[in-house]
Amino acid sequence: MKIPTLQGIIKRRILVNYRAEAEIIQRILPAGFRPKLFKGKAIAGICLIKLEHIRPKHFPAFVGFSSENAAHRIAVEWQENGKTKEGVYVPRRDTDSFINSAVGGRLFPGEQHKADFEVKETESEINFAMKSGDGEVSVSFNGTISANLPENSVFSSLNNASKFFEKGSLGFSATKNAKKLDGILLEIENWKVAPIDLDFVHSSFYEDETIFPKNSIKFDHALLMQNVAHEWHSAESFEI
Repeated sequence: MKIPTLQGIIKRRILVNYRAEAEIIQRILPAGFRPKLFKGKAIAGICLIKLEHIRPKHFPAFVGFSSENAAHRIAVEWQENGKTKEGVYVPRRDTDSFINSAVGGRLFPGEQHKADFEVKETESEINFAMKSGDGEVSVSFNGTISANLPENSVFSSLNNASKFFEKGSLGFSATKNAKKLDGILLEIENWKVAPIDLDFVHSSFYEDETIFPKNSIKFDHALLMQNVAHEWHSAESFEI
């Protein structure tokens, strides 16, 4: 799917990240993908992103629109022309935007489900809740901006975590076409993340023991990005 280059501001982007057993993650990946591992663990999570002034590149900001969005994602690798490539597989996208929901899979890559978002935030705290309109997924957490990752994180430093996720800029989203994934590339001008200390986190997807047996997946850490200029570029679809 070819889309025009889009630009805007990432007002707030939160990556809620989990570490999981690789063989469990492999079961839910499309053919051709394998989990990208860090210290033997697969890394999955949810990208919760508030976008502002989204519009075609070079259009004035006032014509853009804003939205709250959630993307369940898994860090993956694959072989392409004899080389190892990396990015993320996105099995589901949710949004509060009628525009995103209406044209997802046509103008924007990947079908997008309508969802309700409730976000309360200050300069240091975030209280977040999302529930999809179809009742299939929900996400919620309470957090405080911090200086350090949790002591039990698989990542030994913020720098290691930052580098891992910065490389996951190419995403492939599930579509109604079972043999094709829509591709999109996110370019961020100044990549910088800060840890969020979560005192509560809930994900209906990652807590579903019919998909992830008990103790096969655990919350690892969360990262925050704020007020960053970015662009979305079309990428070739991934044929399954």
